[in-house]
Amino acid sequence: MLTDEFDYDLPAELIAQTPVPRGESRLLVLHRGSGEIEIRLFPDLLDYLQAGDTLVLNDSRVTARRLMGRRESGAECEALLLRPRGEREWEALVRPGKRLRSGATIEFARRDGRTIQACVRESTPDGGRILELASMEERDALLHEGVTPLPPYIHASLEDEERYQTVYAREGGSAAAPTAGLHFTPELLARAEATGVSIAKVTLHVGVDTFRPVRVENIEDHEMHGEWFTLSPEAARTINETTGRIIAVGTTSVRVLESAAAEWRQVRPTTGETRLFITPGREFNVVDGLLTNFHLPKSTLLMLVSALAGCENIRSAYRRAIEERMRFFSFGDAMLII
Repeated sequence: MLTDEFDYDLPAELIAQTPVPRGESRLLVLHRGSGEIEIRLFPDLLDYLQAGDTLVLNDSRVTARRLMGRRESGAECEALLLRPRGEREWEALVRPGKRLRSGATIEFARRDGRTIQACVRESTPDGGRILELASMEERDALLHEGVTPLPPYIHASLEDEERYQTVYAREGGSAAAPTAGLHFTPELLARAEATGVSIAKVTLHVGVDTFRPVRVENIEDHEMHGEWFTLSPEAARTINETTGRIIAVGTTSVRVLESAAAEWRQVRPTTGETRLFITPGREFNVVDGLLTNFHLPKSTLLMLVSALAGCENIRSAYRRAIEERMRFFSFGDAMLII
């Protein structure tokens, strides 16, 4: 298939710049069998859940930080700290990359007036850097400096950084939030469980490549980025014992479930890296439904939802969402595919 088949025109004003209060988004419901579309409010999600269903949530927490620093020359530089490594290191993206090669030093100013120095130790295969700090204490101190990085299409500042975390975020390691879960409140999840819906939590750490469009002409030529995930024995048991539907919350949860599939509607406890690229024509082994947001044109995420719901259904749903002036992308409205 051609990448251009997953392109669409979106008015810039529909790209959500700030979040609405949790639970107050709109919800587009797409019935993939009939193609029927409904426009509801997010709490109406409960109308579509049934006793015996399982919601699968990604509990990854955003730990990436964007910091300004200074090179040894005194010139400014920028580091996007992606994830801690070992006892004293961060994996990071840096700018200007050509000036920050192995052996270079970056000095970061702390809010308390002190400074922290990081040494560039090596480059990563995808062009990043490994930054080494003097101690674990200094490495962890950087978690509280700088700002949470937001996707490049969001230009407004975020007043409350916790709003870019799900209410159930626990396992640190993501560079971006699994945004389908941003809509949930603890109360809404409790109401779902009270109706007999099970909750299973998995972990997939979202990388920055999630925002990058596919740039090859044919999607078959695209090389998928790797993301670390884990599916625990407890979560596997809940999923495998599901008598109703298995509904993934977010495309990240879909990738975990399908990567860990053992057989039809069964998963195995797994930890590792997934490079699973889900495109139209693929059969799903585990996932019956999906709660997601609206995705960027030509993105692997748009290809994934098209694989689940059908390309024409997704095109119709996106046209309807634009007509209804729904909000798109990370802080936007939600879509339920059942």
